[in-house]
Amino acid sequence: MADRVSFELVSPERLLVSEDADMVVLPAEDGDLGVLAGHSPVITTIRPGTICMFEGDKIAKRLFVAGGFAEVTDERCTVLADDAVDIADIDKELVRNSIRDLGEDVSHAKDDAAKSAAEMALKVAEAKLHAAESPAYA
Repeated sequence: MADRVSFELVSPERLLVSEDADMVVLPAEDGDLGVLAGHSPVITTIRPGTICMFEGDKIAKRLFVAGGFAEVTDERCTVLADDAVDIADIDKELVRNSIRDLGEDVSHAKDDAAKSAAEMALKVAEAKLHAAESPAYA
């Protein structure tokens, strides 16, 4: 068994990351999920949040994902993300403006479907801003 886990992050447009890491921490729907080599197999949904890739005890890369699914095996961790971006590339002011606009969309929604879609987009934008403003832990 290898000491590192192979990690792949895939969006609908392309393969974003394909690297080995000592550990990957995923924002799973039921809480953060740390993945090491030799992990038990699992499939889980991913909530909007930050994926952290570790080299030793330091975070080497932080990525924001808007949601998706993850498959973990004893050697590999694959995330199929709805949308993903390196946290360093997030324009916080643009996200703040988006949050303001989406808040207005929620309050002015004409029907339940439009309100639900705006609320989901607002939740993702708020999580993106939180990820961009939060310092890396560890």
